[in-house]
Amino acid sequence: MKSINVKDNVELYLVVLLLVVMLVFSAQIPGVFWSASNFQSIASQMPVLGVLAFAMAITMLTGGINLSIIATTNCCALVMAWVATHFAPSPGSALLMLLAGIGMACVIGTVNGMLIAVIRVSPILATLGMMTLLKGITILLSKGSSIANFPAYILWLNNTNWLGVPLPLYLFIAVALGLWVVLERSPLGRRIYLIGSNQRAAHYSGINTPRTLVGVYIISSLLCVVAALLMMSKLNSAKAAYGESYLLTSILAAVLGGINPDGGFGRIIGMVLALILLQMLESGLNIMGVSSYITMALWGCLLLAFLALKGVRMPFWGRLGDR
Repeated sequence: MKSINVKDNVELYLVVLLLVVMLVFSAQIPGVFWSASNFQSIASQMPVLGVLAFAMAITMLTGGINLSIIATTNCCALVMAWVATHFAPSPGSALLMLLAGIGMACVIGTVNGMLIAVIRVSPILATLGMMTLLKGITILLSKGSSIANFPAYILWLNNTNWLGVPLPLYLFIAVALGLWVVLERSPLGRRIYLIGSNQRAAHYSGINTPRTLVGVYIISSLLCVVAALLMMSKLNSAKAAYGESYLLTSILAAVLGGINPDGGFGRIIGMVLALILLQMLESGLNIMGVSSYITMALWGCLLLAFLALKGVRMPFWGRLGDR
């Protein structure tokens, strides 16, 4: 399989596609597309998908995948929702809520990482099993119902604007900058890329690959806590079945943003551009009254065209277990 290398100018392709999309919508719906309300809508919808796409991408950089991101998000959301609705609103209960979500995420990420790095289960099978387990447990314990009516300290996140920009977008930018620092300016980032390029060579070079992989899946789960908070604030409820459509879309956003499905290459800036492109395309087509199913089909066509343009074949997921 031909792998993506540093010379591939992913960002250039994405900028060109962004310009094409903007020109088309400018011609079709100029007044509505360039309105402040449309851009506020894009800014409020992109953070959840963006954070989940980051949670997926960081595992793909190691040559793995995390199919349990949605189940993890819903599980953490339900745990935090239970704490938020059973304790009187206060700084202490808000901190307890966050600690409960973080604790649950660390447990899930550690189990995923141990299965993959120590027991050497294929990432797709390990995280698929975790997804099924979490979904079954959360539906059983919640009886399939939602937990709603959160205190103001949760709803504040979605209802606050700074300089006309929704607060969730600032949180998304903070997460993107944090991941950029981790991946491109830290020893952990170098270890992640080396493991994704060649796990065996990374091991022989002295990298503790099991510990790094466990850390990657913990980070992925912690990002799901951020997505859970955003969803709780936006929907004012938590449920075991929320956001299931985000799973495949997060993979699409990661690959479209330049993440090599076999690991070893991909940058945060490319993913941010891909997320803007997908959200802008969805928003514009929604304004034009195009069916959401057609939008999803166009996303798939966009991904296939992008991969063909770069000369990258679709990944064979079975290779993930050979690492």
